[in-house]
Amino acid sequence: MKYLIIIITFFLFIPKINAQVHEAQTGAWYMYFFNANFKDSQWGVQGDIQYRDWAGLGDMEQLLLRTGLTYRPKETNIMFTLGVANITSGVPGDNNDTSNENRLYQEALIPQKIGSRYFLTHRFRYEQRFVEEQDFRTRYRYMLFFNVPLNKTELEKNAVYVALYNELFINGETEIGDNRSVELFDRNRTYLGMGYVLAPKLRVQLGWMNQKTDAWGKGQLQFSLHQNF
Repeated sequence: MKYLIIIITFFLFIPKINAQVHEAQTGAWYMYFFNANFKDSQWGVQGDIQYRDWAGLGDMEQLLLRTGLTYRPKETNIMFTLGVANITSGVPGDNNDTSNENRLYQEALIPQKIGSRYFLTHRFRYEQRFVEEQDFRTRYRYMLFFNVPLNKTELEKNAVYVALYNELFINGETEIGDNRSVELFDRNRTYLGMGYVLAPKLRVQLGWMNQKTDAWGKGQLQFSLHQNF
């Protein structure tokens, strides 16, 4: 009986080892963002495709697919979005298990220019989350983007720019079902990067992001392509 208990304990402990987030290991996110306005209309679409990896490549953290219908009120720079997303999440390490999440989200994007070359953007997002084997959840997100071109005063062709952002995530509920709970604070992301404008509607960006949750913190390289149509 003694040895049986030891064996059972050993096998129960193995998944915890495989699922442990290695905070010292730098991950990587590969991202494509698009935005298109319908011709002669206030309506459009936007979205992104992201592959996130725990270790850089070969250990999937998430595959995120997201798109939404956009609307810009006349004589304003504000853009509203109503969208959907599908997220497949992996487990760090050798474990190949995945889980699925579907989302609805509403978003307001408010750009702002300060002085001759400082570009701020405020993003407010409210999510309704349908996470596999969890109760219905919601989440509030606020992101502040800050872009500063170095060799020009506008984000135009051949501009090199510094890109920063910070995003805060707050859970709408703490109970997620089956006597499980999460913290009110979900996570925070802080990013510093450099960008280059390849064409009037195309830019590339490389940076480093630190993500902190209520349980762990981890650095991520980010490679992103941003395209307007």
